[in-house]
Amino acid sequence: MKNSVILRGMTRDGSARVHVIDARAIVNEAIRIHRAAPTAAAALGRLLAGVSMMGCMLGEKEDTLSVTVSGKGPLGKMIAVSDYKGNVRGWVQEPGVDLPLKKNGKLDVGGAVGPGTLTVVKDVGGKEPYCGTVPLVSGEIAEDLTAYYANSEQVPTLCALGVLIDIDGSCRAAGGVLVQLLPFAAPEVAERVEKNAALLGNISALFDRGMTPKDVADTAMTGIDYDVFDTVEVGYRCTCSRERIAAALRSLGEDKLRGMLAEQVAEGKPERLEVCCHFCGAAYDFGPDDVTALFAKT
Repeated sequence: MKNSVILRGMTRDGSARVHVIDARAIVNEAIRIHRAAPTAAAALGRLLAGVSMMGCMLGEKEDTLSVTVSGKGPLGKMIAVSDYKGNVRGWVQEPGVDLPLKKNGKLDVGGAVGPGTLTVVKDVGGKEPYCGTVPLVSGEIAEDLTAYYANSEQVPTLCALGVLIDIDGSCRAAGGVLVQLLPFAAPEVAERVEKNAALLGNISALFDRGMTPKDVADTAMTGIDYDVFDTVEVGYRCTCSRERIAAALRSLGEDKLRGMLAEQVAEGKPERLEVCCHFCGAAYDFGPDDVTALFAKT
């Protein structure tokens, strides 16, 4: 399967920037890792696609962005984290959720997410990360990200996201478009972007028909002169490691960890602590000697 890619461009007059992602490979990796059922896969897939595009707008190598959807629906919480390149990873609390289709035949992502909040945290090198929280508008993800930009960052944004799940449970097509108006945007460009939104109502169907990110960008920018800056490969990539897990365990303190090991023995289990990564499922094992090493003076 081809890698996921993001196209980045800007209008020639500097009024708006456009990002388009073909996210099929990312979504299929998320389905594999989390064993996600169709509705859960569509919800997490939309979030991953949106956050990947948001992440690739960050400026520096160490910058990161995370979006948490805290819904009261059966899916529970969802999280997606992106680096400055757009590489992304995610987690859904209840990956087995699969609701009946809506009357229009589409997966009921909004029903699975339910009411709640969307929180964006940007760590861009300052003393404190930027954090913004908005109520969920629909739980359909694209509308919620649009509302976040409008209310928390005051940036007029067009966002369209879609995931098409095949009969075998895999992702057949997935992608998204993010168009943002920049300061002092020409009114005619803003008006045209708004009109073009109707052309992006079923974004996954556009990719399923074989359209490329450039084709989709041309659709989103119909009637607007724009240039493509670049097209970059992005993927589902976790940043966990034994060293990072060890640092997290060290923060709990030696007494706490010794107590946890003792609880394992009391329950008739091996004297080991197994820590699993939510994002990729990797398991890291720590025994008594490992705990001793964590707190050994160097």
